[in-house]
Amino acid sequence: MNAPLTLSPEALAGIDRAVAKYPPDQRQSAVMAALTIAQDEKGWLSTETMDFVAQYLGMPPIAVYEVASFYTMYDIKPVGRYKLTVCTSLPCALQGANVAAGHLKHKLGIGFGETTADGRFTLKEGECMGACGDAPVVLMNNKRMLCAMTPDQLDALLQDLERSFQ
Repeated sequence: MNAPLTLSPEALAGIDRAVAKYPPDQRQSAVMAALTIAQDEKGWLSTETMDFVAQYLGMPPIAVYEVASFYTMYDIKPVGRYKLTVCTSLPCALQGANVAAGHLKHKLGIGFGETTADGRFTLKEGECMGACGDAPVVLMNNKRMLCAMTPDQLDALLQDLERSFQ
Protein backbone atom coordinates (compact mmCIF):
# COMPACT_ATOMS: atom_id res chain seq x y z
CA MET A 1 0.00 0.00 0.00
CA ASN A 2 1.28 3.48 -0.89
CA ALA A 3 1.90 6.03 1.83
CA PRO A 4 -0.49 8.99 1.71
CA LEU A 5 0.76 12.05 -0.10
CA THR A 6 2.22 14.78 2.05
CA LEU A 7 3.78 18.11 1.37
CA SER A 8 7.07 19.27 2.81
CA PRO A 9 7.18 21.03 6.17
CA GLU A 10 8.02 24.26 4.30
CA ALA A 11 4.95 23.92 2.08
CA LEU A 12 2.72 23.15 5.05
CA ALA A 13 4.10 26.19 6.87
CA GLY A 14 3.24 28.31 3.83
CA ILE A 15 -0.29 26.96 3.78
CA ASP A 16 -0.59 27.58 7.51
CA ARG A 17 0.45 31.22 6.96
CA ALA A 18 -2.28 31.56 4.31
CA VAL A 19 -4.86 29.92 6.58
CA ALA A 20 -3.95 32.30 9.41
CA LYS A 21 -5.23 35.23 7.35
CA TYR A 22 -8.82 34.00 7.71
CA PRO A 23 -11.15 33.34 10.64
CA PRO A 24 -10.67 29.84 12.10
CA ASP A 25 -13.95 28.58 10.66
CA GLN A 26 -12.96 29.76 7.15
CA ARG A 27 -9.84 27.64 6.48
CA GLN A 28 -11.16 26.82 3.00
CA SER A 29 -10.68 30.46 2.02
CA ALA A 30 -6.97 29.67 1.69
CA VAL A 31 -7.60 27.10 -1.05
CA MET A 32 -6.05 29.15 -3.86
CA ALA A 33 -2.91 29.85 -1.88
CA ALA A 34 -2.70 26.19 -0.80
CA LEU A 35 -3.06 24.99 -4.39
CA THR A 36 -0.36 27.39 -5.55
CA ILE A 37 2.03 26.21 -2.84
CA ALA A 38 1.28 22.55 -3.58
CA GLN A 39 1.74 23.06 -7.32
CA ASP A 40 5.02 24.92 -6.81
CA GLU A 41 6.31 21.95 -4.83
CA LYS A 42 4.89 19.09 -6.91
CA GLY A 43 5.02 20.68 -10.37
CA TRP A 44 1.32 20.07 -11.04
CA LEU A 45 -1.85 19.15 -9.15
CA SER A 46 -2.54 15.43 -9.23
CA THR A 47 -5.79 14.11 -7.79
CA GLU A 48 -3.78 12.92 -4.79
CA THR A 49 -2.35 16.40 -4.24
CA MET A 50 -5.77 18.02 -4.51
CA ASP A 51 -7.21 15.42 -2.13
CA PHE A 52 -4.46 16.23 0.36
CA VAL A 53 -5.19 19.97 0.12
CA ALA A 54 -8.91 19.28 0.60
CA GLN A 55 -8.25 17.15 3.68
CA TYR A 56 -5.78 19.68 5.10
CA LEU A 57 -8.27 22.53 4.69
CA GLY A 58 -11.27 20.45 5.80
CA MET A 59 -13.26 20.82 2.61
CA PRO A 60 -14.82 18.43 0.09
CA PRO A 61 -12.37 17.30 -2.61
CA ILE A 62 -14.83 18.34 -5.34
CA ALA A 63 -14.61 21.95 -4.13
CA VAL A 64 -10.84 21.86 -4.56
CA TYR A 65 -11.17 20.25 -8.01
CA GLU A 66 -13.57 23.01 -9.05
CA VAL A 67 -11.06 25.71 -8.14
CA ALA A 68 -8.11 23.90 -9.74
CA SER A 69 -9.98 23.24 -13.00
CA PHE A 70 -11.44 26.74 -13.27
CA TYR A 71 -8.28 28.85 -13.07
CA THR A 72 -5.69 28.52 -15.85
CA MET A 73 -2.80 29.02 -13.42
CA TYR A 74 -3.39 25.57 -12.00
CA ASP A 75 -2.17 22.51 -13.87
CA ILE A 76 -4.19 19.35 -13.38
CA LYS A 77 -1.94 17.36 -15.65
CA PRO A 78 1.87 17.41 -15.94
CA VAL A 79 3.38 20.37 -17.76
CA GLY A 80 6.73 21.12 -19.30
CA ARG A 81 9.56 22.77 -17.48
CA TYR A 82 8.53 26.08 -19.06
CA LYS A 83 4.82 26.81 -19.16
CA LEU A 84 4.03 29.72 -21.46
CA THR A 85 0.54 31.13 -21.09
CA VAL A 86 -0.53 33.58 -23.77
CA CYS A 87 -3.28 36.03 -22.92
CA THR A 88 -5.80 35.90 -25.75
CA SER A 89 -8.48 38.19 -24.36
CA LEU A 90 -9.71 40.95 -26.66
CA PRO A 91 -7.28 43.75 -25.70
CA CYS A 92 -4.29 41.44 -26.16
CA ALA A 93 -5.75 39.97 -29.35
CA LEU A 94 -6.15 43.46 -30.79
CA GLN A 95 -2.47 44.12 -30.07
CA GLY A 96 -1.06 40.94 -31.60
CA ALA A 97 -1.70 38.10 -29.15
CA ASN A 98 -3.03 35.85 -31.88
CA VAL A 99 0.13 36.47 -33.92
CA ALA A 100 2.27 35.71 -30.85
CA ALA A 101 0.28 32.56 -30.08
CA GLY A 102 0.49 31.38 -33.69
CA HIS A 103 4.22 32.01 -33.70
CA LEU A 104 4.73 29.98 -30.53
CA LYS A 105 2.54 27.16 -31.84
CA HIS A 106 4.59 27.03 -35.04
CA LYS A 107 8.00 27.27 -33.33
CA LEU A 108 7.17 24.69 -30.66
CA GLY A 109 5.10 22.42 -32.90
CA ILE A 110 2.28 22.20 -30.35
CA GLY A 111 -1.12 23.73 -29.72
CA PHE A 112 -2.70 25.16 -26.61
CA GLY A 113 -2.86 22.64 -23.79
CA GLU A 114 -0.01 20.58 -25.24
CA THR A 115 3.57 19.89 -24.17
CA THR A 116 6.54 19.38 -26.45
CA ALA A 117 7.74 15.77 -26.76
CA ASP A 118 10.95 16.61 -24.88
CA GLY A 119 8.94 17.96 -21.93
CA ARG A 120 10.49 21.39 -22.12
CA PHE A 121 7.53 23.57 -23.08
CA THR A 122 3.80 23.64 -22.42
CA LEU A 123 1.66 26.21 -24.21
CA LYS A 124 -1.53 27.43 -22.59
CA GLU A 125 -4.17 29.98 -23.44
CA GLY A 126 -5.00 32.44 -20.68
CA GLU A 127 -7.55 35.10 -20.00
CA CYS A 128 -6.91 38.64 -18.90
CA MET A 129 -3.71 39.00 -16.91
CA GLY A 130 -4.32 42.65 -16.07
CA ALA A 131 -1.61 44.01 -18.35
CA CYS A 132 -3.68 45.16 -21.33
CA GLY A 133 -1.44 48.15 -22.00
CA ASP A 134 1.55 45.82 -22.37
CA ALA A 135 -0.03 43.37 -24.80
CA PRO A 136 0.62 40.85 -26.10
CA VAL A 137 1.44 39.29 -22.75
CA VAL A 138 2.97 35.89 -21.98
CA LEU A 139 3.12 34.54 -18.43
CA MET A 140 6.00 32.14 -17.85
CA ASN A 141 5.58 29.47 -15.17
CA ASN A 142 2.87 31.58 -13.48
CA LYS A 143 5.59 33.83 -12.07
CA ARG A 144 7.17 36.01 -14.75
CA MET A 145 5.14 38.41 -16.91
CA LEU A 146 6.60 39.08 -20.35
CA CYS A 147 5.17 42.11 -22.11
CA ALA A 148 4.83 43.37 -25.70
CA MET A 149 6.06 40.03 -27.03
CA THR A 150 6.80 40.21 -30.74
CA PRO A 151 7.81 37.14 -32.74
CA ASP A 152 11.46 38.24 -32.51
CA GLN A 153 11.22 38.60 -28.73
CA LEU A 154 9.55 35.20 -28.51
CA ASP A 155 12.36 33.65 -30.55
CA ALA A 156 14.95 35.19 -28.21
CA LEU A 157 13.02 33.90 -25.19
CA LEU A 158 12.85 30.37 -26.58
CA GLN A 159 16.58 30.42 -27.37
CA ASP A 160 17.40 31.61 -23.84
CA LEU A 161 15.21 28.93 -22.31
CA GLU A 162 16.69 26.21 -24.55
CA ARG A 163 20.20 27.24 -23.44
CA SER A 164 19.24 27.22 -19.77
CA PHE A 165 17.67 23.77 -20.13
CA GLN A 166 20.95 22.14 -21.16
